[in-house]
Amino acid sequence: MNDAAPVYLDYAATTPVDPRVAREMQQCLTAEGDFGNASSAHAYGAAAAARIGRARAQVAALVGADAQEITFTSGATESNNLAILGAAHANAHRGRHLLTLRTEHKAVLDPYRHLEKSGFTATYLTPARNGVLEPAVLAAALRPDTVLVSIMYANNETGVLQDIRALGALCRERGIVFHSDCAQAAGKLALDVHALPVDLVSFTAHKLCGPKGVGALYVARSARPRLWPVSFGGGQEQGLRPGTLPTHQIAGFGLACELAHRELSTEPARLEALRVRLWEGLATLPDAHLNGAGAPHAPGILNVSFGGVDGESLISGLEGLAVSAGAACNSETGEPSYVLRALGRDSRLAESSLRFSFGRFTRESDVDFAVRAVRRQVLRLRSMSPAAPIASVPGVVGAAWPPEEEIAGELVAGEAGSPAEGTWVRFQLRVGAGKVKDARFLVLGCPHTMDTVAWLCAQLPGRSREALVPGSPADWAEARAVPVEKLGRLLVVEDALRACRARWA
Repeated sequence: MNDAAPVYLDYAATTPVDPRVAREMQQCLTAEGDFGNASSAHAYGAAAAARIGRARAQVAALVGADAQEITFTSGATESNNLAILGAAHANAHRGRHLLTLRTEHKAVLDPYRHLEKSGFTATYLTPARNGVLEPAVLAAALRPDTVLVSIMYANNETGVLQDIRALGALCRERGIVFHSDCAQAAGKLALDVHALPVDLVSFTAHKLCGPKGVGALYVARSARPRLWPVSFGGGQEQGLRPGTLPTHQIAGFGLACELAHRELSTEPARLEALRVRLWEGLATLPDAHLNGAGAPHAPGILNVSFGGVDGESLISGLEGLAVSAGAACNSETGEPSYVLRALGRDSRLAESSLRFSFGRFTRESDVDFAVRAVRRQVLRLRSMSPAAPIASVPGVVGAAWPPEEEIAGELVAGEAGSPAEGTWVRFQLRVGAGKVKDARFLVLGCPHTMDTVAWLCAQLPGRSREALVPGSPADWAEARAVPVEKLGRLLVVEDALRACRARWA
């Protein structure tokens, strides 16, 4: 690895394309290669069709399917949508009740919510605190009108594995379509779909060192009549997913599956050893929590919450390390992980979680670097918490006048927010002769909130009671480059200043 490049431990988000896969794809792009449209009757089309046929067999072999049971899509998200929407509508005459798990990927939850707007009803089950759904819980929730159950095999945030054999068996004996999102499992765990009671299985290339933009849906022969297409025009992929097939992506997907299949006898054990090594290095940190502890898990994912630190401050300070704060698909929202909240973590712990994930090119030295970087940042953030009683909440940054300190002039304090909500601000002002003489603050929040509070505090000396609040949250956001989605947190800052003004006699 280039010394300037961050250590990459985010394989659950995406993986680098294996150089052998990239070379395979290159052979399908230019005039010298198999660039033709596989639907064409001429030689170029036949060559492309042959490439696609070989890749279909490679993809099928990875999961124990027949080649004819593989439908190519643009990725696991499309596969999930095709499976859920297509199965729900195809079976609507039998019933309109759907079941899934609260900890599923958004590519499952959002289609379910869409179906709820179309006359279906959905039940969202809550797993145990370790993330596992007990078969008895599913059995109790099934109804005579249940037509579809979707439960992922390996959770994308925690790596927790579900017992899809037991869950699928409950559905099969009742004639209910069972779908599983296996994006985080295919190529990392041995899968034999013919030996499992599954009807539909989604997976994708870019999670196993293949290209982005291509995935697959396994459709069991027995399930084909119970699945309708959701897009139309062309008839490709047995009428389930029309459109010109991207030969280069499919060829890359096929080779990626073959390479992953070859390594299944050794790679899971190697990844598990890396996972253990990382957790052993982090477990000695006080208030470190392994999410999904005690549950069966995928070897390449470790999710840890750190008490007493702000999540954004934690991840923004991990220079040289690429990891996710929760799922990559959701980390930009700034909201606590809904997966960890479903496991019973409070908002503060959910916000302070890091997901580490490993893959083909991860080495022990990468894990050791991560241990050092995370320990250093967690301990640094905790050391910033003042010892004064007013700031007893872990993660608070700033300074306050201790009660025993002699202070010239009147002391005015105002606060807003709460630690439970993730944003809390207190200003302390020393005032005299109608002016602010000095100002201090304490803040618990994201880096943008901390920066804005510190910047405002420096502007308060010399201000009168009437002019205490310098501008508006919108002004501050513009001045400090605060993202628009964080504006609500600046309203808490404004409320704290207004509380000071109300207490200033």
